[in-house]
Amino acid sequence: MPIQPAEIIEVEETSVACDGGGGAGGHPRVFLALDRGGAIDCPYCGRRFVRKVAAAAARNRNP
Repeated sequence: MPIQPAEIIEVEETSVACDGGGGAGGHPRVFLALDRGGAIDCPYCGRRFVRKVAAAAARNRNP
């Protein structure tokens, strides 16, 4: 069974920066490029970044 992401964040961009939310629970800032599927998981904190168009398409496929 796949592990669920810590948090799913919908974005407009094709690349994002993640710092884990900053503060004591944060991690070094990493820059991530979303793949062709429109999603990527942060290797540090597990947040999943999803392009809004890909998220909308997924919602339309699974009503």
